Parts: sequence; structure tokens; C-alpha cells
Amino acid sequence: MTPVFLLAQWPRLGRRFALAVLLLGVWFGQSAQAFDHTHRRYARTLTRFVGSGRVNYVGLRAEPGELRAYLDDLALVTRTEFDGWTRAEQLALLLNLYNAATLQLVSDHYPVSSVRKIGGLFQSPWKLPVIRLWGQTYTLDWLEHEFIRPRYQEPRVHFALVCAAKGCPPLRDEPYVAVRLEAQLDDQGRTFMAQRECNRFDGSKRTLYLSPLFKWYRDDFTASGKPLEQVVRPFCSASDARSMAESKVRIVFTTYDWSLNEARPTP
Repeated sequence: MTPVFLLAQWPRLGRRFALAVLLLGVWFGQSAQAFDHTHRRYARTLTRFVGSGRVNYVGLRAEPGELRAYLDDLALVTRTEFDGWTRAEQLALLLNLYNAATLQLVSDHYPVSSVRKIGGLFQSPWKLPVIRLWGQTYTLDWLEHEFIRPRYQEPRVHFALVCAAKGCPPLRDEPYVAVRLEAQLDDQGRTFMAQRECNRFDGSKRTLYLSPLFKWYRDDFTASGKPLEQVVRPFCSASDARSMAESKVRIVFTTYDWSLNEARPTP
């Protein structure tokens, strides 16, 4: 029943009935609006406040509106709607949700020297109810360890989930999107392995230095049956990958830097 037809029939239908039908049509139109899988709101936040993996928390705290609106958008997604999406669409939302909620958490508590300072002595920041999804409230720990890891069994998520520490993989200045998710996850792996304070290969000592992330989540990375040195090889430089393949290497885990992934203030 179109608005033109309703207007033509206005005297016969009665004003109240016609108005109710019009309002109902508007409501259904809004309800049926497709979710923005480009994550445009989040993209604007990242473009403004993230660069080279570091976050301008001063600016984000001063202008939190776009990030909060994006998190509100995600909170409106129903479980039925989510379950109807492709695997890539689901995973892109979850990775963005984790990172966006972490940005909001740090911003709300800023200034802070480390994300681990949030939550107090008896509760870690990852156990705070900061994730709004499907009409419920969850923790960052729940999202990562009880949903993303067991459901998707994708070790590259550890390159994408950023806990606001310098020891984490760098936060991308763009959202994860389904149409480019595979390429984005591979790029995150290469970017992380290029951070020499976290990961590097010393050919003279036949030693591969790896972030503790690979120790903490070794089972995820080696679920395919390959050892760690083979798992990370595709994300290393071509010369390092060739050298690592020549003979056995020793693995040494580096120290995790928990200081905040904050952008240095401009002098």
C-alpha cells in the first residue's frame, strides 16, 4: 500500500488508520535497513585517531561521538541477523567490535599508562562487561576466548585483536571488511612479524625471536600440525623465510610490552 494510494483514500480509510499504516511502513523500512558491512563509522574514527599502529587517545577522548555511535550500531545487530551473514562478515564485525570496545574502554579511563591499570586490583580490564552484542553484555575475554577462537579456529585473529598494548600487533587504520578480510589478516601477520622489538630472525645464531603471543596461543597456531617456525615463515621477509628453511632454528620468546599503544604527542 503506497503513500499515494493512502492519500487518495484518506477520507474513506480515516485519518487514524492511514496514519498508523504510514508509520508502520516507515518502521518496517528502518528495520529492514541493511547493516553497513563497510563499517563506515568505525573507519572515520580510525582515520582520525590512529596512525602507524598508535592511537591519539587525547583526541579520541575529546571527540568520542563517532566511536560510541558505531558501538551502538553493533549493539543493534540481532543474533538471527548475525547468523545469516557469511563467515567473513561475522568475523569482520567481531574483530572490529573487540578493537572498538577496547578503544572506548581506554578512552573512558584515559590517561592511563597501561591497559592493565584498568579494572582495579581484583578485576582485569578483559573481564569488564564492555561488549554489547545481541541484546546482552559480555567481556572482552568472552568474545575472544569463548566465541571467536573456538567458533572460527582462525589463528590469524591474534594478528588482528589489539589489546591497546605496544606489544600487540599494530592497530590498523581501517576496519576489517568481509570482501578483503583474507588479505587484511595476511597483511597484519606480515606487519606484526616486521616489528623487530617483537619478532625477528637472527640467521647467524639460527634463532627465531617471537612475541609471547605465539607462546600463549601456540595451540592455535600449530593446530594444523606445523611447528611455529613453519607457521610464521609466510609472514617473514623472503630472505628470512629462505634462511629459516635451510636448517633447524631455535625459538626464543621476547618480552611483551604492556605500555599503552599511544601516539607520541607532537612537539
